[in-house]
Amino acid sequence: MKPRQVAVALGVLSLGLGLTETVVPGRLARFLGADEHTALVRGYGARELLAGAGLLAQPGARTAWLWFRVAGDALDLAALGMVESRTAAGRKRTANALALVTAITVADVLTARALMQAARPPSRRRDLSLLEAR
Repeated sequence: MKPRQVAVALGVLSLGLGLTETVVPGRLARFLGADEHTALVRGYGARELLAGAGLLAQPGARTAWLWFRVAGDALDLAALGMVESRTAAGRKRTANALALVTAITVADVLTARALMQAARPPSRRRDLSLLEAR
């Protein structure tokens, strides 16, 4: 998959996650063991909707929107790291969410870097062939 295609997929992911976080923030917060943080989850949902809309509506600014997502991922990781679930199942769900957000962060960073690389003049590009299937 090419970096532009990955960026579009990440935009769609942002819209789906943002919709979930804004429509049912209480359920998501309870699922993660963070019952008292419904407003924060809703705010994070708004951020995801903005990032998804930016990635899909502004193709020329995808790199900037991806870095915006990376900053949001850092907030998500920090918030998840502070969740104190009272049950073993809640702690496991939180750990799984941390692993998932970490993987998505890696995808965001690699895609942003690949798009930045593609925007450089050919003489200044580094070989990032591992990121692109040919």
